[in-house]
Amino acid sequence: MEKHILILTTTSDFLGKFERENVKILQQMGYIVHYAANMKEPYYVSTEENLRQMGIQTHHIEIARSPFLMKENQKAFRQLLHLIHSFPIQAIHCHTPVGGLLGRLAGKFCPDKNLIVIYTAHGFHFYKGSPLFNRMVYYPVEKKLARYTDILIVINEEDYRATQKFRIKKDGHVYKIPGVGLDRDLFRPFSKERRNFLRKQFGIDQDIFFLLSIGELNENKNHQIVLEALAKMKQEQKDLSKLKYGICGDGFFREQIQQQIKEFGLENTVTLYGYCDRISEILGCCDATIFPSRREGLGMAGLESLSMGIPVIASDNRGTREYMEHGKNGFVYRYDDVDGFIEGIETLRNLNSEKKKEMKLFCTDSVKSFDKQYATAVMKRIYSGVDRRIEQEFHEEKRKNQCHHGCI
Repeated sequence: MEKHILILTTTSDFLGKFERENVKILQQMGYIVHYAANMKEPYYVSTEENLRQMGIQTHHIEIARSPFLMKENQKAFRQLLHLIHSFPIQAIHCHTPVGGLLGRLAGKFCPDKNLIVIYTAHGFHFYKGSPLFNRMVYYPVEKKLARYTDILIVINEEDYRATQKFRIKKDGHVYKIPGVGLDRDLFRPFSKERRNFLRKQFGIDQDIFFLLSIGELNENKNHQIVLEALAKMKQEQKDLSKLKYGICGDGFFREQIQQQIKEFGLENTVTLYGYCDRISEILGCCDATIFPSRREGLGMAGLESLSMGIPVIASDNRGTREYMEHGKNGFVYRYDDVDGFIEGIETLRNLNSEKKKEMKLFCTDSVKSFDKQYATAVMKRIYSGVDRRIEQEFHEEKRKNQCHHGCI
């Protein structure tokens, strides 16, 4: 029996960032893996050829990030249904809010295919402190779609509690996993020699306090609050000559951030590195990371930083609450707390060597439970259960056909 599974997301780079381990599991189980996404998004990176080299069959659909772009998403839904009927797809694993919407509707509107639908919620858009609009719109939609979901996977405790009020499809299950899994072999503390070598490569002097953010340049990642903090520090005549702030990422807010850097006079302090594929290397160069996101499902970049022994300054959200301990592996503030972020930056850059060593050890210890072995173990169990159902349904259908032909 030939087995096909479809991974559905919004943007083309999602699989390479978050689903590599899952693809390996599925391919080891004998599945042909299809990947449907908008292959033109994000505009600043092309991943389609790399995906094909992984043995994945890619399919472009006109799916849009916003659920309110109705025209594009209606077209994407028609393309998705055509794709499902063009191949013997037996299961869909969908991600992102719009991918989850279209994937689960496809499961409902393809009853003849008897699709098994898996949805991983990387952070519901309704959350503690979210705008009323999010709670009024996204919550009832997710609750309704849960009825068409065989397996619902979440990555933080707040979302897991929310799912307890959902009615999952008959015989369905809800799982909580530690994100996509942390590669602690790749993200581990560097030796002093390695760190110094890489800092030289990136043009960072050894006596510089290097602060780093990683994330797409968009409203949610909230990089602007760090710029405001640095501008206030400059206004208060705090010495920024030995401080550098770097941002790894690209996106629609790039021009806005560039303009803000110029307006604040931070050209000598802030560097935009653009899209980076050497994340572990640049992380290993820094003294601290800062992630001021308005919301996070978990925040893998924060976990990767801690795994390398690098303290994190983070905004308080459901994702960072999974692993941050204020004063131990970094500092936590409201996403709009300029003075709080200044406090975190100043505290970390003035730590004595003994406190730095103590914090570094706590950082690495604090993320052990997020090791990829745990997420992989759960995903293997989930996919094995899906595989058994597919095998059973295949043999049941085969038995019915044999009985039908025998009766004739």
